Amino acid sequence: MMDLLTDNKVHDEARQGEAYAPFAHDPNQYKKRFYIESYGCQMNFSDSEIVASILNDAGFGATRNFEEADLVLLNTCSIREKAEQTVRKRLTEFRKVKDTKPGMLVGVLGCMAERLKAKLLEEEKLVDMVVGPDAYRTLPGLVEEAEGGQKAVNVLLSRDETYADISPVRLESNGVSAFISIMRGCNNMCTFCVVPFTRGRERSRDAFSIVAEARDLFERGYKEVTLLGQNVDSYYWNNEADNTNVTFAQLLEMVALISPELRIRFSTSHPKDITDEVLHTMAKYENICNYIHLPVQSGNTRVLQLMNRTYTREWYMKKVDRIREIIPDCGISSDIIAGFCSETEEEHQDTLSIMDYSKYDYSYMFFYSERPGTLAARRYADDVPEEVKKRRLQEIVDKQYQLSLESNQRDVGKTFKVLIEGESKKSDLEWMGRNSQNKVIVFPKEQYDLKKGDYVNVHVHSCNKATLMGKIV
Repeated sequence: MMDLLTDNKVHDEARQGEAYAPFAHDPNQYKKRFYIESYGCQMNFSDSEIVASILNDAGFGATRNFEEADLVLLNTCSIREKAEQTVRKRLTEFRKVKDTKPGMLVGVLGCMAERLKAKLLEEEKLVDMVVGPDAYRTLPGLVEEAEGGQKAVNVLLSRDETYADISPVRLESNGVSAFISIMRGCNNMCTFCVVPFTRGRERSRDAFSIVAEARDLFERGYKEVTLLGQNVDSYYWNNEADNTNVTFAQLLEMVALISPELRIRFSTSHPKDITDEVLHTMAKYENICNYIHLPVQSGNTRVLQLMNRTYTREWYMKKVDRIREIIPDCGISSDIIAGFCSETEEEHQDTLSIMDYSKYDYSYMFFYSERPGTLAARRYADDVPEEVKKRRLQEIVDKQYQLSLESNQRDVGKTFKVLIEGESKKSDLEWMGRNSQNKVIVFPKEQYDLKKGDYVNVHVHSCNKATLMGKIV
């Protein structure tokens, strides 16, 4: 399970859903149409923006309606069995349309590609193309192969591909916030996780290209960027021109210095790699948001060792202490797995207690789903009954509901600087935005002349477990 996964969450009226389709600003300039849906993590959404750019250059414009598309793509996630089931169901729906529309091509991108290429192409005949995360540059050529009746496949992993020179097409953007991928792959061999096998080894992108992309976004009116990586804290780029190195803390500072009006977020942090240097850099710059996603996965040391998380319960708690010491008002969220292999009831209780200790603002919570090819699948029996997993997960969810409500209640009476992201889903008479701690705040527009992308101070007067409610001051 990748730490960036978005599912079963206690948060947030504005988060992106599982799937979306891009829209071309000038659809008439393209001879063909493509449609793309993304599942799983923020990295997948970011990758889809790279794919859109490559396809635009190859003469494909986007459409919101897959039935009129010449090329239909699913950017997939293999993190949990549920995600794969959803993708298979969607592919079956696409296949029915394809049977009535000669010439339509259907392709699978991303993390399911390498693992299930034979099944999808030959056994189930659901797709015409299978393309891995490091092979998106070859898409135009693969489309030509598929148009010629061949089964087009490229799932080769790369040790150096970062797509640093490709300017992403911002899909379904609110015009305020954008993702910037700073690295690809992962070197952490967590036993439950497929990412090292589906996305390859870790490599960091040229720091100057990251800063240039962030500056371009700011100049185009964006006010917030999120730096993405499987483990951003291990970002490390060597500038061969002068043999200098750039760490993640230094990269954060470089982006923060673009403008105090540009907010910076990042995801995801591995507890073992987030350094005091990063924390002090966050504390130094007001526009680096005071929010850290710090996946714990389990609160028990034995289970953490089985997961190969490389830290203990006590070490993690000290890391939380250090964050609170350097950034007292820092928001912290987490990923949590219920029912990992051989987890006992007492070890489950350790997870509940570390949640209490850490006081997470919200969490992404799952019961363990064995993924073929992972180290856990090879080494350990998936021996916790599903009904026990589900019961433990519900206890974790209930605990997080309580913690989220208590966290929001502590913010009642406070005033926050909020970046307006758009109108509230419930009323066009209200704005919705986030504070530095990544909490959603909803407030009435009143008579103020404001727009998306503006900053405004909001006094919080009430809350529920997911949202703060306030008034402009």
